[in-house]
Amino acid sequence: MLCLRLAAALLLMAFLAPSQTITVSIPTAATLTGHLIVIFSKTSSDHDEPRDQVQEQYTSAQAFGIDVTDLKPGSAIKIDNSAAGYPLRRLSAVPAGTYYIQAVFNVYEPFHLSSGRTVMLPPDHGEGQHWNRKPGNPFSAPQKIDWSPNKDTQLALDKVIPPVPAPDELLAQDPGAKQYLRFVHMRSEKLSKFWGRDMYLNAWVLLPPGFDEHKDAHYPTVIYQDHFSPTFGIAFRTTPPAPDLKGRERGRAQQGYQFYQDWTNGRLPHMLLVSIQNANPYYDDSYVMDSANVGPYGSAITQELIPKIEHDFRGIGQGWARATFGGSTGGWEALASQIYYPEFYNGTWAACPDPVDFHDYQNVNIYEDKNAFVRYGDFGSIPIAADRKADGSLLALTGEEVQFEYVLGTHGRSTEQWNIWQAVYSPQGEDGYPVPIWDDQTGVIDKKTAEYWHDHWDLTAVLQRDWATLGPKLEGKIHVAAGEGDTYFLNNAVHRMKTMLDETRNPHSDASFQFGPGAPHCYTGGPDEYTMQENNRTWAQRVLPQMAAHMKKTAGKGADLSWNY
Repeated sequence: MLCLRLAAALLLMAFLAPSQTITVSIPTAATLTGHLIVIFSKTSSDHDEPRDQVQEQYTSAQAFGIDVTDLKPGSAIKIDNSAAGYPLRRLSAVPAGTYYIQAVFNVYEPFHLSSGRTVMLPPDHGEGQHWNRKPGNPFSAPQKIDWSPNKDTQLALDKVIPPVPAPDELLAQDPGAKQYLRFVHMRSEKLSKFWGRDMYLNAWVLLPPGFDEHKDAHYPTVIYQDHFSPTFGIAFRTTPPAPDLKGRERGRAQQGYQFYQDWTNGRLPHMLLVSIQNANPYYDDSYVMDSANVGPYGSAITQELIPKIEHDFRGIGQGWARATFGGSTGGWEALASQIYYPEFYNGTWAACPDPVDFHDYQNVNIYEDKNAFVRYGDFGSIPIAADRKADGSLLALTGEEVQFEYVLGTHGRSTEQWNIWQAVYSPQGEDGYPVPIWDDQTGVIDKKTAEYWHDHWDLTAVLQRDWATLGPKLEGKIHVAAGEGDTYFLNNAVHRMKTMLDETRNPHSDASFQFGPGAPHCYTGGPDEYTMQENNRTWAQRVLPQMAAHMKKTAGKGADLSWNY
C-alpha cells in the first residue's frame, strides 16, 4: 500500500510540475537542418543583444540548444526540458522573472568528404564562423517577456542575418590603406577535394613602402597567425584616431596609426606581411595543419596560398626568407608551423600558445587523468578549472565549458575552442565527425584517442621523438613567451616544452623562452609584461626587426637582399 501511495504521489508531482515551453517558428520556403539556440538575458541593446551575450564563463547569458533535422516549411520547433542548457541545464530551472529572449537557427549544409562520409556542418559565410553573426542564419528580434511556470512562449525567426561587408567596403573605411593592403582570394584545389565542394583561402597582404618604385626588389614573407579577422589582422590605419574615440577603440586606433608610421618611415624592414583567413566548417581558424577532420590546410597554405602570394607580390620564395609569429591560437600555429615545416620557415615567435604538451591540456592531463571534469580522491573530489584571472580567482570550469559547447552544437560542431582542438587532433570517426577525446556529458577520457593525440599533435612529444632530425633544422628559430598567470593555464605546458628542450643534445636546443611573472594571457615577452601594447607600438614592431636580422645572418652567400633598400 505504501508503494502504491508513493507512486501516485510521484505521478501527481510530475503532472503538477512546471511545463514551460518555447515554440519557435521559422518562415522559410526550404527544408532546414541545423541547430536552434534560444537565449535568455537580463539586458539587451542594439550592440549587445542576447545572442551576443553567450560565453563560456559564468557571466554568460542562459542558452538552450537542440539539433533540428529536415525541418519542413511552416513547421515549428518546441524547446522544453529535453533541450540542453547552459549555465542552467534545464528550461524548468530558469527562475520566474522578466527577460529578453531571442533565438538563432544555425543552418547546416552537407559536406561530402573525400573519405566517402557525409557530414552536416555550418559553412563559413565570410563572418569567421560565428553562429550569432553568420549571414543567412534566421533569427528573431529580442523579445521582452515575463517568464513563469506553465507558460508557452512564442518566437518567430522572421529575420535573416545580412551578408558581411566586402573587402573593398572595408578598405573604403581608410582610403589611404589601399596603397599598402591587398586582398587575395584563392580557390584551394586541395581543400576542395577534401570537403567535396569549392573551398577558398583568403589573405590580406601588407606591402612595404617603395613596392611600386623598386620593381626589381624581392621581399621576405612573414605570416602573422591569429584568429579570423575581416580586415588585416594587425591594427593598421593611415590616419590618427578621431578626438571623440575613447577607451580600447582609441587605443587600437592609436596602435594602428603608430604601426603605419613605423611601417612607412624606415623603422621597420621591408617585407610582405601576411594575415591569412582560413575559417572552416569547424572554427574560425584551421590551425594551419593537415588534419583528419579539418582537412589539408597545412599543405594548402604552404603549397598553394603562400607560393601564390610570393609570385604575385615578388616574394623571395625561399625558406631562409620566411618567418611566422602569433599569439594564443596563433602562437600554437606559429610554433607548429615551424616544427612541422622546419625548412619552410626560418623562425617562429610564439606567444601564449595553446597547449603544446597534453600533460597540461589547459588543466587536464589526458594521459593520466581518467576524467576531464573532476579529479577523484578516495573520499573526495574536485572540479577541474579551465579559466582564471591573473590573481588566481576562477572564471570557468572545464565541465561547464564543455557543456557550453554542447549547447551550441553536438558532434563537435560548437565552432568553439574545445571542439576545434578535437577536430584538429582526433582521427575521423565512422560517422564522419571527430572522435571525441572524452564523453562530453561525463568527462571520461578515451585513452585510445589520447594515444593518437600524443603521436600526432603533442608538440613536445613530437620534438622529443624526432629531435635527431628536427633539432639541426630548428637551431636559432624558436622563440616562445608565456605569462605565469595565463588565463587558460597555458604556461604550464610551455614549461614542459622548455624542460624537454633544455635536456636535448646533438644539438642542444637554443630555443628561447620568456615567462612574465603574474602576466595573463597574451603576454608576448619583451619590455611590456602584460599586453601586446608597448607605448602604442605592437608586438609586430618589436619582432619584425629581429626576424630581418636573423634572415640576413642565415641567408647564405649570394642571397637576394634587394629588399634592404
